[in-house]
Amino acid sequence: MKSFFKLVLANLTAIFIVVAGFFAFFIMFIAISSISETSDVKSDSVLTLDLKTKVIDSPLEDQEDFFSINKEEKAVLLYDVLQAIKNAKTDDKIKGISIESDFINAGITQLDDIRNALIDFKKSGKFVYAYGNSVSQGAYYLGSVADKYYLNPAGGIELKGLSAEVTFFKSFAEKYGIGIQVIRHGKFKAAVEPFLKDEISPENQEQLSTLLNDIWNNTSNKIATSRNIPAPEFKTITDSLYAYLPNLSLKYKLTDGLIQKSEYDNLIKKKLKLDNDKKINKISFAKYANSIDSKSDKNKVAVLYASGAINNGKGYDAIYAENFVKEIKKLQKDDNIKAVVFRINSPGGSANASDEILFEMQQLKRKKPVVVSFGDYAASGGYYIAMGADKIYSEPNTLTGSIGVFGVIPYFKDLAAKNGIRSDAVTTNANSNMISAINGLSPGTLNIMTRSVESTYQRFVHFVTQNRKKSFEQIDAVGGGRIWSGVRAKEIGLVDELGTLEDAINFAAKSANVKDYSVSSYPAKMSKFEQIFSAETDEDFSTRVIKNKIGKENFKIFQHITDPNTKSAVMMETPFSIKVN
Repeated sequence: MKSFFKLVLANLTAIFIVVAGFFAFFIMFIAISSISETSDVKSDSVLTLDLKTKVIDSPLEDQEDFFSINKEEKAVLLYDVLQAIKNAKTDDKIKGISIESDFINAGITQLDDIRNALIDFKKSGKFVYAYGNSVSQGAYYLGSVADKYYLNPAGGIELKGLSAEVTFFKSFAEKYGIGIQVIRHGKFKAAVEPFLKDEISPENQEQLSTLLNDIWNNTSNKIATSRNIPAPEFKTITDSLYAYLPNLSLKYKLTDGLIQKSEYDNLIKKKLKLDNDKKINKISFAKYANSIDSKSDKNKVAVLYASGAINNGKGYDAIYAENFVKEIKKLQKDDNIKAVVFRINSPGGSANASDEILFEMQQLKRKKPVVVSFGDYAASGGYYIAMGADKIYSEPNTLTGSIGVFGVIPYFKDLAAKNGIRSDAVTTNANSNMISAINGLSPGTLNIMTRSVESTYQRFVHFVTQNRKKSFEQIDAVGGGRIWSGVRAKEIGLVDELGTLEDAINFAAKSANVKDYSVSSYPAKMSKFEQIFSAETDEDFSTRVIKNKIGKENFKIFQHITDPNTKSAVMMETPFSIKVN
């Protein structure tokens, strides 16, 4: 018997040692992988944007797949990319920039900012070259700014313009006995339209047409100008899909040559006066950004990033009110922070959470300057939380406005009846059974939720009138859930200026009367170790596993159906996603 226990004890000890060793190795791996890449910049280097680069707007966008150990894609903060290009302009060790990306993982306003930075970089006299194989529209939009653009002889360019396709579920829901009760304010609030109609409404068609044409006119004009192609000819090229064929891309001046990648590298070597057998000193944007010395002054301008959907409670991969309020209060108390730039890249979400965030931003504004910078989206709740700003900067292609409110409640009475299911409710009061999965909303609940939506809209418009210094009638006329491009938003007074994140930072520093300052990002990116051991519940962990499995966009639909905090809540959200890829 003693021998048996000794054997068991020995095996348990061995297992413990193995597990402990693996755990120690895992912790060491996480710690090492969390260390930022730094690099000494060699002479005659070329700053390179390649296929593995993902441009993100907020530090938190680079942490949701913490259990993915083999992550090839390298995320770089937009601000760091812009600072890298700005620094490279006067860095004698950087001789030029090479864009080698078929697909660029970046938003439309991010591409605009990088493109503008490259135009400024070219004033130094240094070269900007680009190369592609099968090139996405977004990658070509960025690459077309180069002095020379080269294409693989068997490649092509996805140049086709923009489109928006709306899918409708009304007949599907009726066919299968699914009832959907919708409450909204705003005839342009198209987030709920797929549940109400079987075809696009004139109002939605109008706003989408205006938005897409605003963005495409801006984008296509820049490509045509960079490539010296007359606007009418560029329209014909796009309409005819000529860019998909390499010989026509060359014929119509979309590319400067059809060459292999090795031949492209030799052209760069020639610019650097290197022999063909020598290696090019290429440095990624991520490594170069980390090599730049940051200022260490006590004067700081904080960039507070609000990226993703707005939600109640806690979380780390979007905008969660409880976490976000804590970050705002940190900025209030930190005397070294002299001004705050509120960078918003959000389609909106929970009305309640948006209201919480707006209140705290208003308190912050009382203590130090608050300047807002819009990214790809600042719509509905994303626009609402901007109303505590001293000044609002929007990118020309930002999707903004969508001043409207809605609620969507599905129920399954007919579907249940077809399958022999019914329900009876025993209640103490007239509307105790407010929301039933079988019968939907009680009459009293429908009435009170309608009043809630109207009340929330009134509150939304009230804060907009205060910030924009306009009457209720003026805001209501451009509200009603309608979305606008940044250019239109400036024209109708929903924003103050068209400008970049850097423009907003410069104005914030000027408002705080500081000249020498450093820029800090909030919330800070969490390390992989912190993500795993951040007191996560089993439900939080399983949620992240599901999101990683089905994808971020699909998870949004899943969340709306299953999350009790969203499926019956009053929402300030826009359903549109504009991409040039």
